[in-house]
Amino acid sequence: MKKVSLLVVFLVVLLPVALLAKDSRGDDSLARFDGGIGVVPVAIVGGQFVPNTVRGVAPGGRPWVIAELRADIDTGGGIRAEGRGLILGGGDSIGTPDGVTSVIASLFCDANNNAFSSGAVPLSPTGDFRIDDTLNPQPPVPCTTPVLLIRNGAGGNPGAWFAAGIPKREDND
Repeated sequence: MKKVSLLVVFLVVLLPVALLAKDSRGDDSLARFDGGIGVVPVAIVGGQFVPNTVRGVAPGGRPWVIAELRADIDTGGGIRAEGRGLILGGGDSIGTPDGVTSVIASLFCDANNNAFSSGAVPLSPTGDFRIDDTLNPQPPVPCTTPVLLIRNGAGGNPGAWFAAGIPKREDND
C-alpha cells in the first residue's frame, strides 16, 4: 500500500511540478557552433592581396587549421567551448602552435564589431583547449548574426584570430 501511495504522490504531485519547472526554463541557448574553420591570412579583393580581417579582427600571420571546435553560449553569456588541433597549416612550424600558449573566444552578434570575450585559457602543444567561462561584457539577446573567433590570448587580451566556429544548424541536433 505504501508503494502505491508513493507512486500516486509522485505521478500526481511531483512529476507535473518537475515538468512545469523544465518547461518554464525554456531553451537558454544564445548560439551554438559545431566545427571550425582555420584562418587563411590573406584574401584577394579587386585583384589585390588584403588581410583576411573578420569583424575588425586581424588574422594570424600564417595559415591555421583546427581539427574540431564545439561551443555553446547561453543567454547569460556563459560559454563552454572545446577545440582540438589548433595548429599552423603552413611554414616551417607546420603542425604546431608555434609558441602560441593561450587562446580567447570572442563572440560577435552584429555588424558593429563589438566583441564579447572569454578569459584566456592554455593552448596545449598539440593545439587543444577548453573554455568554461562567462563572456565579458554580456552579449545581447538575441545575437542576430553570431560569429565566434578563436583568438590569440597572449597577455590576457584578445589578439589576432586563428579559427572561426561554424554555426550549428538547429536541424542537425
